Amino acid sequence: MPLLHWLNREKDVLATDGVPYRLLESVDDLSYGEANSPNMLIQGDNLEALKALLPYYAGQVKCIFIDPPYNTRSAFEHYDDNLQHAQWLSMMYPRLELLRELLAEDGSIWITIDDNEAHYLKVLCDEVFGRKNFVANVIWQKKNNPQNHARWFSANHDHILVFAKNKDKWRPNLLPRTDEMNARYRNPDNDPRGVWNPGCPSVKRYSAKTDFPITTPSGRVVHPSASRSWVFSEKKFLEMVADNRIWFGKTGNNVPSIKRFLTEVKDGLTALTIWLYQDVGHNQAAKKEVQAFNETEVFATPKPEKLMQRILTLATNQGDLVLDSFAGSGTTGAVAHKMGRRWIMVELGDHCHTHCQPRLKKVVDGEQGGISQAVNWKGGGGFRFYKLTA
Repeated sequence: MPLLHWLNREKDVLATDGVPYRLLESVDDLSYGEANSPNMLIQGDNLEALKALLPYYAGQVKCIFIDPPYNTRSAFEHYDDNLQHAQWLSMMYPRLELLRELLAEDGSIWITIDDNEAHYLKVLCDEVFGRKNFVANVIWQKKNNPQNHARWFSANHDHILVFAKNKDKWRPNLLPRTDEMNARYRNPDNDPRGVWNPGCPSVKRYSAKTDFPITTPSGRVVHPSASRSWVFSEKKFLEMVADNRIWFGKTGNNVPSIKRFLTEVKDGLTALTIWLYQDVGHNQAAKKEVQAFNETEVFATPKPEKLMQRILTLATNQGDLVLDSFAGSGTTGAVAHKMGRRWIMVELGDHCHTHCQPRLKKVVDGEQGGISQAVNWKGGGGFRFYKLTA
């Protein structure tokens, strides 16, 4: 497998061995809620914090989400994002190695990034997690309006790279079905099995074994369209007619359709790889969410709660452990808390005090922003604040 090379690579691939084990010290004044809460907010360098977590949480984290600096050569208010490419790779490699150690065998990692480093990050993750464990490159529509001042293209998407610790053991959950989808099901013949949706009876390939005439109840004879054939054999078709699973229309004159009962379809939907802002939110919605926690110093690059809700729905179940080592404004912890997941967040900057901790206090108290109403969040729980010992 091709490897990515950069200045100081040889040193960086061994960097985790030189990171000292430091202890985590509880800060009671900044902790909140239940005294025995498993949730952890850690202030400190995330490389050292991840190393400190290894003895206790190696192989236990079901979902890792990180939103690292994008290395866009611009100055964000809360990050020094003006890193050279080699420095950025040097920063990411050892952290990815430790994150892999913390990930459960049936766990997954989700990383948001833009075009500046997305393709280099993919190759880096191929090396750390194994190319065979690459799952998907999800495209998130982060902006809902064009930027007319853009010199080339108005970029309106980010990437979300998804890797599994072991792809053979990891499967995403289904997304919940919507009321709109269920509304497509009807029951025009009052079938006691409930509402159903008509399905196409033919496929786009020809087989003489499944090309036979069908006589409708009205006496009309129908065949598959040219170059197509029925999805069933003649024997199977007759069995389905006897079981009232074929619909010929109210007058009995239509081409047959297969009755797909709502009670027999999957409980949810398989996720697509393009996520539109109408479904998972966008940057401006995210900024409005964080304004509720700090109006005077709005975090520059938050992610919307609906985006994190989508990720945690796919990647976790109730009680699973979620980790974010680039906590930023605290969105991951806030959403994980509301969804009944355990969480660990790590943040180096002062906004661990000014953004994350105040936000999570309000979540514990039952704040009603973001996804709160969608998940019926009423408050509760707590978290412990930690710092790394000297």
